[in-house]
Amino acid sequence: MKSEDEIMQTVGLKAEGVQWNLGELYAGPDDPRIEADLAEARQQADAFAQQYRGKIATLDGPGLARALGEYERLSELEGRPSFYANLLFAADTQNQKAQQLVHRTREAATETSNLVVFFSLDLIALDDDRVSVLLAAPEMADYRHYLETIRRFKPYTLSEKEEQLINQKTLTGRSAFEQLYEELTGSLRFRVSVDGQEQELSDGEVMALLRQPNRELRKHAFTVFLETHARQSLVITSVFNTMFLDHKVECEMRHYDDVVLPTHLANEIAPQTVDAMMQAVERHYPLAQEYFRLKARLLGLDTLKNTDIYAPIAAEAEQLTFAQAQSLILTAFGRFNGQFAALATDFFQKRWIDAEVRAGKRGGAFCAALTPTHHPYILSSYNGTSRDVSTLAHELGHGIHYSLARKQNLMNYDAPLVLAETASVFAEIVLTRHLLAETKNPAARRALLCDLLEEIYGTVFRQTALTRFEMAGHRQRRSGQLSADDIGALWLQEQQKLFGDSVEMIPAYRWGWTYISHFIHSRFYCYSSSFGELLTLALFQRYLDEGETFVPSYMRLLESGGSQRPEHALAQIGIDINQPEFWDRGFRVIQGFLTDLQGEVASSQ
Repeated sequence: MKSEDEIMQTVGLKAEGVQWNLGELYAGPDDPRIEADLAEARQQADAFAQQYRGKIATLDGPGLARALGEYERLSELEGRPSFYANLLFAADTQNQKAQQLVHRTREAATETSNLVVFFSLDLIALDDDRVSVLLAAPEMADYRHYLETIRRFKPYTLSEKEEQLINQKTLTGRSAFEQLYEELTGSLRFRVSVDGQEQELSDGEVMALLRQPNRELRKHAFTVFLETHARQSLVITSVFNTMFLDHKVECEMRHYDDVVLPTHLANEIAPQTVDAMMQAVERHYPLAQEYFRLKARLLGLDTLKNTDIYAPIAAEAEQLTFAQAQSLILTAFGRFNGQFAALATDFFQKRWIDAEVRAGKRGGAFCAALTPTHHPYILSSYNGTSRDVSTLAHELGHGIHYSLARKQNLMNYDAPLVLAETASVFAEIVLTRHLLAETKNPAARRALLCDLLEEIYGTVFRQTALTRFEMAGHRQRRSGQLSADDIGALWLQEQQKLFGDSVEMIPAYRWGWTYISHFIHSRFYCYSSSFGELLTLALFQRYLDEGETFVPSYMRLLESGGSQRPEHALAQIGIDINQPEFWDRGFRVIQGFLTDLQGEVASSQ
């Protein structure tokens, strides 16, 4: 096996050889420890049920704390095989053994979870006075937030038998369609003509072409990408309809009066706070449109197409090897905070990153963590573009967040989604700020500011438009089956609101909804990206205002993981997210970046 140094000497624009090492989890899909762990988890679940079924209401504080500790250890053991299987599958969605292992571990996890589903139901059923007594015990201090969080779902919780049936039916319902979507989209190849030669590319390679200088190539590549998905519209449309209907049925069973409410409860955020944030974004759509018009001027175009949004403003797009990206990121992180850089270094040196471009690899990028006792992993497809460097910094931000939160117990480990983007977006801004400080060339500075504003567009403005589309899809599905044209019309409607008359959409963009996996895997996840970006812009402004004195409080925020409600965690550093005007502060930062770019453009003319 090559060392990290040997790998870094040979990697290039496609991050050749940069594959994660999952051997710390299991030796391979045939490792007998997988079945042993599944069996042990089942046995422990049986023992846990025998010990605690029907007795939760009789436990004192120390006794309940012991039960929660046992439940955490069981959850970690039960989740480990599934975690490994999903990472293996993400790295190669066409690997039959990985596909089979995902199904096997998912089925086993459902069986085990159903044995102990009574536990959370009994905790939810406790009366408030009894909970107050239990939480008075010092041993329960680390479980207070978990107990308060799950009890927010009390009005929507069903009986044990009903919860078990939902879990079992998910295997042949929602989870099965998620798997179908991933296997289908992961199998797609895109025949694109590049420099007169037809090539068969992966999705990551096609998306990288949207950052190439050749305008016709950008349009051609994205059209091929979308139309290839469109040829699978029969299946993809069926998957979307099924996911919409599945959520409708479950919401009706649980008596949710709003399909987004389960996500709000999981995020521990008030619906009105999210509404205020999204309305603020929509009020500022003209800010994004102002940037698009400026981008058209920079490219010398009368009309900007949506395939031009990420186009480089230089004659040639800069290409960076993976080794160069690593050096830039670690230097930038180090100038912000030494611990940031040290934690990121581990991901490179210890092979916790899979960045190589390969056929069959899941599209997009993510950082995944199992529990506080094990480090996270990062997946991306590195093609050498500036966006790939920023994406890598973004996912490393997630990795740093998970690493800092490892001092929490399992119940308090994962930050709510609305806080989960704070470190990742912050990391991107740290990188861009470092590059701006090091860059004196006016053209390069303009390019960096464009990259930053395009990242903000993609995370703040676009993600809000995606959320509105998703809401509209769920709402319209209540009236009956949606055709591909129905879904496409909803998609274009929200995109048109965002772009106004500043961007012309190519005809194939009516299929733009087909490749966004968040709609399948994480309902209404997208608003969390907008929320997190705007929050982080405000945090970064605090850093610029306060300097090094801000860093300790920021690090404590990341270390807190999911141990507090977002509004409480942020209140400790002087932020009130329930004030509508708070969101406008983030837009003032965005306006500042746009003004800087306008100044750079004016000085060059």
